[in-house]
Amino acid sequence: MHLTRNNVVPGEGNVDSPLVFIGEGPGADEDSSGRPFVGRAGKLLDKMLKDWAGINRNDIYISNIVKCRPPKNRVPTDDEMKSCIQYLESQMLVIKPKVIVTLGATSMSYFTNKKKISESRGKFYDWYGNIKTFVTFHPSYLLRNHSMEKGSPRWYSYMDMRAIGVMFRALQKGKNINEVVSAINSRMKESGGI
Repeated sequence: MHLTRNNVVPGEGNVDSPLVFIGEGPGADEDSSGRPFVGRAGKLLDKMLKDWAGINRNDIYISNIVKCRPPKNRVPTDDEMKSCIQYLESQMLVIKPKVIVTLGATSMSYFTNKKKISESRGKFYDWYGNIKTFVTFHPSYLLRNHSMEKGSPRWYSYMDMRAIGVMFRALQKGKNINEVVSAINSRMKESGGI
């Protein structure tokens, strides 16, 4: 992919954040600027973080599975992901997040081995070193799904972002990750977000 990209897009944000958001790969706007999530999907993610989670984008770290834009914006191949994964894992070793929020199917699949977001979103999964992963929809998917009707992808994303906001604030206060996971799971069940 390095042969066709303009810029490497390693990620950006607060390296001391308890939360890291990981998407699939850079799009055209990201390839042009060298920054993650700055196109239409990024603008929606910023709005979701601010309005639904009560989080400023600068308070978290955002990256992608692959660091270069795949040709024609296609899904990265397994070999392409394998070539970038050491970089991503090194980032996680430095940042040491408590929770990795996976945005979309590619990120979800890598971190959880799950295949369906509709069955996996809004749930926690274990990753290395007691790092939890939390699955939600990619904002680019939500750009094509506008309904906020209960049970729609946007409605579930709203529920997920509310939970992400609660977990972010609890982790910032030094709460134990297992207590936070238990509290979020209870809230999600009560609200019907799962």
